[in-house]
Amino acid sequence: MNDMNRGIITALSAIGIAQGLKVFTEKQKTGNWDWRSVQQSGGMPSSHSAGVSSLAAYVASRRGPASIETAISVIFGVIVMYDAQGIRRHTGEIAKLVNDLDADIERLSGYAGSSLNHVKREQELNELLGHQPIEVTVGAMLGTGIGWLSSKWNE
Repeated sequence: MNDMNRGIITALSAIGIAQGLKVFTEKQKTGNWDWRSVQQSGGMPSSHSAGVSSLAAYVASRRGPASIETAISVIFGVIVMYDAQGIRRHTGEIAKLVNDLDADIERLSGYAGSSLNHVKREQELNELLGHQPIEVTVGAMLGTGIGWLSSKWNE
C-alpha cells in the first residue's frame, strides 16, 4: 500500500474511531446509550480534529516535519479545527437560541387575550454543529496518536 492510500485510510479510520467513541462519552454524560451520536456532528471527541490531526501526524512522520506535504496538512488541519470550534460552534449556539425563542413565542401566544398568532416550525434547528475547545483538543490528541501509530505500522 502506498503512502497516499495509507494516509487516506489513517484519516478515515481516525474519523470512524472518534465517531464511535462519542457513544461512550454520551453514555458517560447522560447515563444512556445513544447510538445516534455516531451519526451526529459535534460532541466528544471531535472527529474532524481526529481526522486532520491523524493525517498531519502521519505525513509528518513519513515525509518529515520540514516537508511541503507536512506544511499543507498542518495548515489544512488548523483551519478545520478553528472552524469546528469557532464558526460551527457559534452557529450551533445560535440555533439553540432560535429554538428556545420559538418555544417562548409559542408559550406566549397561548396566553388568553394574546394577539400573537404563532405557527411553530415543524422541525427544530440542529444545535450540535460544532465543538467546544476541549472536544477539539481531545480529537487532535487522538488523531495524532493514530497517525503516528499508522506511520510506524509495518515499517
